[in-house]
Amino acid sequence: MSNIPSDLRYAKSHEWLKSEADGTVTVGITDYAQNSLGDITFVQLPKVGTVLKAGETFGVIESVKAASDVYAPVGGTVVAVNGALDHAPETVNGSPYEAGWLMKVKPANPADAGQLLDAAAYATVVA
Repeated sequence: MSNIPSDLRYAKSHEWLKSEADGTVTVGITDYAQNSLGDITFVQLPKVGTVLKAGETFGVIESVKAASDVYAPVGGTVVAVNGALDHAPETVNGSPYEAGWLMKVKPANPADAGQLLDAAAYATVVA
């Protein structure tokens, strides 16, 4: 069974979102997604300042098996990206919810996070 933290929100496309105290959200891919991809070899992320729409592709994760688009769970402006992944993309495999985060976004509409799945609903998606 995949690790599905209960304090996060989830997209059906296997991204997670964590609301931060400063009003931003941190985005990454789920344990299920990294496990499905296999050994991650490259992560392409957007530039800081990029404005994204919910559901829009914001990057690509490449593994030994495949290249997979990653989608913005909410719309907003990218305020930070995880530059450590440039040199250590495998961090996403080892720590998908902590050190392997992908980007931080200032949401255009903070209520959009409420449209995402909770842990129990996401668990049914990956069951």
